[in-house]
Amino acid sequence: MTGPTESSRRRPRGDNNGGDNNGGGNNGGGNNGGGNNRGGRKRHGEMVPEAEFSSYYGRPVVKETVWGPDIPSYLFLGGLAGASSVLAAGAHLTGRQELARAAKCGAAGAISLSMVALVHDLGRPARFLNMLRVLKVTSPMSVGTWILSAYTPAALAAAACAVTRKMPWAGLAATIAAATLGPAVASYTSVLVADTAAPAWHGAYRELPFLFVGSAATAAAGFGMAAVRPEHAAQAARLAVLGSVGELTAKSVLLRRMGTAAEPYRRGRAGLLMETRRGMLVGRHFSLQADATRKKTT
Repeated sequence: MTGPTESSRRRPRGDNNGGDNNGGGNNGGGNNGGGNNRGGRKRHGEMVPEAEFSSYYGRPVVKETVWGPDIPSYLFLGGLAGASSVLAAGAHLTGRQELARAAKCGAAGAISLSMVALVHDLGRPARFLNMLRVLKVTSPMSVGTWILSAYTPAALAAAACAVTRKMPWAGLAATIAAATLGPAVASYTSVLVADTAAPAWHGAYRELPFLFVGSAATAAAGFGMAAVRPEHAAQAARLAVLGSVGELTAKSVLLRRMGTAAEPYRRGRAGLLMETRRGMLVGRHFSLQADATRKKTT
C-alpha cells in the first residue's frame, strides 16, 4: 500500500477541492482555469470605454490659431489675383480683349487689397520691407515676399496699359510676367498654411497646393464671367469647370488620405462651409455644361 504522502502526490490536479493556475474545480479557479469569474476572465459583452483626448488643465494640445479678417482676405485675394493674371494672358493672346482687360484690372485690384490686408496684419509696412533684406529659400514667408514683390508691379503695369490702351508691347510683357508668376502667387500661401503645427493643415501639405490653385481658378473665372458680357465669357467658363474639378478632386483625395485627422474639414462650421461650396461648385458645373449643350443645339 502506498502512504498518504504518495497518494497525495499521485492525485490529479484541479480536483473538486481547489485549483491552481492550470486547472479549475467547482470552488477554485486559477488564472487560466474555470470556476467563477474571480480568475481575471472578462464577462461576455464587456467593452473597452471610448478613448477621450485631453491635456493638462483642460487646455488644447495645439494652440488655437487666432486670425482676424486680414489673413483670410489676404489668402483669398492673392489667389484671385494670381489666377486672374493667367486668365488675362490667355484672353490677351487669343484676342479676347474685353475679358483680358477685366481680368487684368481684377488682378491689380485683388493684389492691391491683398497687400493692404497683409501689411495691416503685420502692423506696419516696415516689417514687410525688412523681409526683403535676405532671400531664405527654406522659409515660405521669405520666398512668398519676393514673389509678391515681383508680381505686384507686373500686375499693376498690365492693368494700367490695358486701361489706357497705351504702350501695348510693354503691356504684353507685363501681362506675360504676371501670368508666369500667377500660379506661384496662388499656391505659395498653401505652403505657409501647411508649415504650421495644426494637424489638419500640416497633414494636408500634399493636397493643399492643388486645392488652393483650383479654388483660385474658380474665383478668377467667376469674376471674369461677372465682369464681361456672356458672349465673351466662354474662356472664363472653361476655367471655372477646370478649377472646380481640380478643387473637388484635391479635396476628396485629402479627406481619404488623412482619415481621422481630416475631421475638422467634415464637422462644425468649416465642414458646413466646405459642403456648401462643394454643392455650389457641382451645381455651377452642371449649369455650365447645360449652357454649352444648349448653344450647340441652337
